[in-house]
Amino acid sequence: MVYVTLVLCFIASVLLTPVVKKLAFVIGATDKPNHRKVHQKIMPRLGGLAIYLSFIVGVLVLRPDSSYMIPIIIGSTIIIITGILDDMRELSAKVKFIAQIAAASVVVIYGGIDIDFITLPFGAELDFGPLAIPLSILWIVGITNAINLIDGLDGLAAGVSTIALVTITGMAMVIGNASAPFVIAIGLILIGSTTGFLLYNFYPAKIFMGDTGALFLGFMIAVLSLLGFKNVTVISFIAPVIILGVPISDTFFAIIRRILHKQPLSAPDKSHLHHCLLRLGYSHPKTVLIIYGLSALLGLTAFVFTTVTHTWISGMIVLTLLLIVEVGAEKIGLMGQHHRPVLKTLEAIYARSRG
Repeated sequence: MVYVTLVLCFIASVLLTPVVKKLAFVIGATDKPNHRKVHQKIMPRLGGLAIYLSFIVGVLVLRPDSSYMIPIIIGSTIIIITGILDDMRELSAKVKFIAQIAAASVVVIYGGIDIDFITLPFGAELDFGPLAIPLSILWIVGITNAINLIDGLDGLAAGVSTIALVTITGMAMVIGNASAPFVIAIGLILIGSTTGFLLYNFYPAKIFMGDTGALFLGFMIAVLSLLGFKNVTVISFIAPVIILGVPISDTFFAIIRRILHKQPLSAPDKSHLHHCLLRLGYSHPKTVLIIYGLSALLGLTAFVFTTVTHTWISGMIVLTLLLIVEVGAEKIGLMGQHHRPVLKTLEAIYARSRG
């Protein structure tokens, strides 16, 4: 039944997206071109509403039996209302942040979706105690904004989100904790809803998902990753960070970049991952496909990571991944063209070895 629901959500999304596109023009939820945008004409940007409505269709049909369902519906509805208002009027960062905190608080405090502890190597446990709630809220808000930040090219956020959802759903099948059946059900509903929308959103896009979609998908991915890896080993706890490596690293380097340039953290710029790849000469669709490939590779790495039985091998995978990400970021200029500490160090070591 769950796979039938996936197909149903896909069809619902395909049918609802054109309706939402017309609604976007009626209510003024449009995106106008400017110096930071890559599109050249006014575009409807309410597409996330079609994803959300398809998600609701899937929930009503499948009726997942879980105490988490109502808090997730409430929290996601708060996010959707915030996104719609932002797509219409461009809310301030402060208002959006407060709404995200409220939505996250609903699922964490009322719904009990948090990480209480993780099992460390050698059988020890790390109990987060009173920090469990604020850390879980921080995770949800952080991932919600990370997905929103990469929503800069046609099909980018929708595709990366779909890859993350496929990975989280697949790993829920493998890990099989108490929340796994619910995570699998909701994951498949979201996959169907997002891929249906992607038919209209991939280059050249006919509609943008807007903050309505980016915030909703970020919120749902954050919540599902918390549930899918709830109270498991430290190895599995790191897995969602790897799965979401593209939006997390892009957000991290954006923060570093703004600190280095003494800009406000909320200041917009054109130095995100997709901007850097475009400057290197890649076309719009090729840039999106490259980032899809990176997301899929990280998803595969997360799978491998969770199957490793030796802690030292897991540590080596993480360190290697961090080095690759840092070198790649410096190479393409994610922190600015002149900030390359690791590359300069490696070049100095190489020069000494040659001398």
